[in-house]
Amino acid sequence: MANDAPVFRNSSAPEFIYFDGAPTFGVYGGAIQVELASRVLIPAGGNVDVEFVINAHLRCSPAAALELRSALEKALQMLAEPQAPTVAANQLN
Repeated sequence: MANDAPVFRNSSAPEFIYFDGAPTFGVYGGAIQVELASRVLIPAGGNVDVEFVINAHLRCSPAAALELRSALEKALQMLAEPQAPTVAANQLN
């Protein structure tokens, strides 16, 4: 019986996407659309202006959106679970 799971290749240059919110979403032609935004600081003379900019456009199938939602829910569950304190490698007990 063939294995239906896809084979994932480790890429040496994947994108890291950091964001502070997902302000807009929609559906177009059956594809899920989500815009991600980040808070940025912009020098303005002697001051700093704060702006939000769209920094990523997510597009995926409904099946991929469900998989992403499941992964996020599981990560949030992990975060909510009590974590055992970690001991620094150079710390003596």
